[in-house]
Amino acid sequence: MTEETPEDGSSGLGERERAVLAVERRSWPGPGAKERAVREGLGLSPTRYYQLLNALLDDPRALAHDPVTVNRLRRVREEKQRRR
Repeated sequence: MTEETPEDGSSGLGERERAVLAVERRSWPGPGAKERAVREGLGLSPTRYYQLLNALLDDPRALAHDPVTVNRLRRVREEKQRRR
C-alpha cells in the first residue's frame, strides 16, 4: 500500500483504500459478485474488506476523496446501528 501526496488528487489515500472506495461506488448484479471481485481484484477476504471499509468511513481523507460514497455508506451504517 503506497501513500500518495495530496497534490496528486488522492487526498492522501493509498492505492488499496482508493480501490475499496471504487468497489463501493459500483453497483453489483447479484449475490456474490461483489465478494468475488473483492477476493480476485483486491486479494482480500470479505471480512478484511469490510474491516478496512468501516475504518475508511471514519477517515477524513476518504471523505475528501469520495464524499458521495462515504456519506452514503455512513448513512447506511448509522441506520443499521439505530435498528440494533
